[in-house]
Amino acid sequence: MTAPATAARDAWGRLAAARELIEPQLRQAVGRLAQPVRTVASYHFGWCDADGGPAQAGWGKGLRGGLALAGAEAVGAPVARAVPAAVAVELVHNFTLLHDDVMDGDQTRRGRPTARAAFGDAQAILAGDALLALAFDTVREQPDAAAELCQVLLDLVAGQSADVSFESCSTVELDACLAMAAGKTASLIGGACAAGALSGGADPTRVRGLAGFGRHLGMAFQLVDDMLGIWGDPAVTRKPVGADLRRRKKSLPVVFALGSGTPAGAELAALYSIPVPLTDAQVDRAAALVEQAGGRDWARREADRQRAAAMERLASVRPEPAAAEALAGLAELAAHRDR
Repeated sequence: MTAPATAARDAWGRLAAARELIEPQLRQAVGRLAQPVRTVASYHFGWCDADGGPAQAGWGKGLRGGLALAGAEAVGAPVARAVPAAVAVELVHNFTLLHDDVMDGDQTRRGRPTARAAFGDAQAILAGDALLALAFDTVREQPDAAAELCQVLLDLVAGQSADVSFESCSTVELDACLAMAAGKTASLIGGACAAGALSGGADPTRVRGLAGFGRHLGMAFQLVDDMLGIWGDPAVTRKPVGADLRRRKKSLPVVFALGSGTPAGAELAALYSIPVPLTDAQVDRAAALVEQAGGRDWARREADRQRAAAMERLASVRPEPAAAEALAGLAELAAHRDR
């Protein structure tokens, strides 16, 4: 097995261990909610079916919570001190997912109907609101971590707002799309690392260094996510392939392709301007055009560049050796995953 493959395997194992540590408090937090919002939130996390019966569908990778735990470990603190911060960042993340599914009209997530598909938009929005409230209640005794999450949310909303506005723009500059991804995705991943370090009592320099590591890692994560949305295997990703293209979403590889000045980019722009829903054949053609215009190769190179930048920031923090190895593995996973 190659070194990157070994690192990715170890990272998946670390995330599984992090989920085991986080999940009891995550369930306890959601269990405080009144009905029916408790069932909606529990369904979203995969803990029950739409009728409230028990289920084990899984609640995601737990990357952000795992990074919060590793952030504390990196500064020499026991991971247990960062569990509330880890729970909080997972609650914030899932708040965004519930609202994103409503905004995007998504029908499936993690291989089954979304909460909005199962319960309606209003209940999904309310469940997301409840998770956000729980997140801040979880870190009420850690004011520095709470303040970090407040800033993250401002950045996140700005990024999401830009993403929504791009849907009605005929052209989007690549720098603007990168800034959107920095707010929408990288801010929370950076905030997770910072919140963990803050929970561990780190000094401001190490906190900001870990936040920078997380932001670069978040950019790599988003680039890979965009590639998987176009070229991923639905059996592995549990997401419908081509959904972003069908919605004419201006993801990073698409924006690069549209601005490439190539014949393929021009044909892609013409497809994106069609006023009626794209057919399956047109979605397949759009994916091919993004690749022909260089969008896939650019996204792969940029993800690798962002990962390298993340590792430079991590080195500046002087993390504890075991945590350094763990964070390096998580960086490899985020930049080269297939789901």
